[in-house]
Amino acid sequence: MSYAGSMTGKPGPAIMATAALELLKPITWFAPMWAFGCGIVAGGGPAGHWRATLLGVALAGPLVCGTSQAVNDWFDRHVDALNEPKRPIPSGRLPGQTGLLMACVWTLLSALVAATLGPVVLAAAAVGLVLAWAYSAPPVRLKRNGWWGNAACGLCYEGLPWVTGAAIMQHGAPTWPNLMMALLYSIGAHGIMTLNDFKSVAGDQQMGIRSLPVQLGVGGAARLACVVMAVPQLGVIALLLFLHHPLGAGFVAAVLALQFWLMRTLLADPRARAPWYNGTGTTLYVLGMLGVAFALRAGG
Repeated sequence: MSYAGSMTGKPGPAIMATAALELLKPITWFAPMWAFGCGIVAGGGPAGHWRATLLGVALAGPLVCGTSQAVNDWFDRHVDALNEPKRPIPSGRLPGQTGLLMACVWTLLSALVAATLGPVVLAAAAVGLVLAWAYSAPPVRLKRNGWWGNAACGLCYEGLPWVTGAAIMQHGAPTWPNLMMALLYSIGAHGIMTLNDFKSVAGDQQMGIRSLPVQLGVGGAARLACVVMAVPQLGVIALLLFLHHPLGAGFVAAVLALQFWLMRTLLADPRARAPWYNGTGTTLYVLGMLGVAFALRAGG
């Protein structure tokens, strides 16, 4: 099947280069790069490790996250040809199997860069790359079910980058507090991913994608998202107190209290206010991550 869209003839190099960058969706790189930065801070800071830090930033954002976006667009090309025909593949700006080739090349490049940063980073990147393909590619296609798809996204966007950053700073396996914080914030990110699904409920129902808003209804999914975001942060507070970091615990408690206040507004009209919450409550969520990272750094 052809996805040439409105284009006639082969696109020129400039058009293809712009389309290739669009395929990798730079706007999505922020979340994993932020989590990677938190791991760097929690692991002791980048001083003396600037080369590894810069490679790690590239690995978390343009490479692994970029790979996931390319893979997703390739395997969603049939749907996008109907719903979003201006995207790079259905529009014909990336003709033939160029999108699939980019996904494969970016996967290999990600693995090669990760290998230069040590075995722990390579292992974390390998898990992320496997999940990137499993999320979109049949027969697994985790995105067909919101429980599994959101878990994969939460781990890739928050936990694995944090582990990667801490591993680079600590020259091996991160400390157990870093691993626990990465896990807790990955679980909380499951709720953030659920909010992102509100914008496509109708399309998901049509295509048989069982996102949580489709399975539970918008109201039920919103309530679940709030619980899933809040409970891990309570765990973070408890862990910080156990580790004797009261200031860090107080900071996370403060941003969580603000999130509770914002959640009340979100739950009044979840579908309309999900984008607003992502710009406010989610910002507080990731600020809490940075506060935790500084607390762990201060604790040595």
